[in-house]
Amino acid sequence: MRSLPRNVVALGVASLLNDAASEMVIPLLPVFLGTIGGGAIALGWIEGLADGLSSVLKLWSGRLADRMGRHRPLVAIGYAITALSRPLMGLATSPLHVLAVRLADRTGKGLRTSPRDAMLAASVPDERRARAFSFHRAMDHAGAIVGPLTALALLRFGGVSLQTLFLLSAIPGLLVVVAIVVGVREVGQGTPTSAPAPALAAFRELRPLLVPIGVFALGNASDVFLLLKAGATRAPIEALPLLWVALHVVKVVSSLFAGGLADRFGKRRIVALGWGIYALVYVGFAFAQTPAQVAVLFVVYGTYHGLTEGSEKALVASLVPAERRGAAFGAYHLVVGILAIPSSVIFGVLWTAFDPAVAFVFGAALALLAIPLLALSGRAEK
Repeated sequence: MRSLPRNVVALGVASLLNDAASEMVIPLLPVFLGTIGGGAIALGWIEGLADGLSSVLKLWSGRLADRMGRHRPLVAIGYAITALSRPLMGLATSPLHVLAVRLADRTGKGLRTSPRDAMLAASVPDERRARAFSFHRAMDHAGAIVGPLTALALLRFGGVSLQTLFLLSAIPGLLVVVAIVVGVREVGQGTPTSAPAPALAAFRELRPLLVPIGVFALGNASDVFLLLKAGATRAPIEALPLLWVALHVVKVVSSLFAGGLADRFGKRRIVALGWGIYALVYVGFAFAQTPAQVAVLFVVYGTYHGLTEGSEKALVASLVPAERRGAAFGAYHLVVGILAIPSSVIFGVLWTAFDPAVAFVFGAALALLAIPLLALSGRAEK
């Protein structure tokens, strides 16, 4: 951490605080929605529309940052919108109110993500970029540990209601804005691009990389299915939150180590290693029969996240000029975000129509197919 630039550390702290605030709210959203007249269908529409909006805005905001020649304003505005909108969940009295809050929340995420990633890339040289992105992801995952534990403590020992808990999420949310305003400084090309490349240009430029990433993403279903598998092996219900926390702990630790490995041995190699681990773990989930087996697989699965998340972003940054990184990250996030929808739908259909093992083997097969496509992607790392 000491060797990382100020911007990287400040953005990491902001991510930790923001994810802690988010994870105080999101795990409880299904329960809260049920108390105000919503159900599974309403939850599906709310999350689907919110994530779809966020994915599209990531492309637009990345291009806008390129055009402005500045990233910090969009990062600050995005975090501020999220910080101000998320606590309003505590005032919701109908599913439509929840939808409005989630759309505002995801608007903030859509505005900040691509400019933030472009700023991270500009803050470090290429030979340290994977370490910077992996540190940022580690802080994000740390927030996913702090948030639920904070919510649990407030609900069980603080005696607060769900509405009050949601309102209290404003505290870490506002601290995020302080971290951005005080700790982050503008970096990058600093020259506005009056005529940014069309949106499709970013996809064309990154197409060799986006193809294997897209193939992998199509088989990368929601991690919630792993909890469903744990339940199917009759794991005690109280063990499920512990598995979820353990998964994020492994994500934190593996992310901190993986960045240095990617900078040293090559980003593509580490991404390919992560995808290989994903395939092996998914095959393991397909045939796991006991809670102990599932617990081991959960721990190993966390290393896939650590190896790939920061390395993929560092690879994207290395393939485009600085003045087009915002659009490039927008294209990357759009592909991953949009394909997350059919990937989970396909997984769920295979799970229901055939067998959970079929669904897991399908995901493993696509991961294995993506590895040679990544090797043949045709653009050498700088």
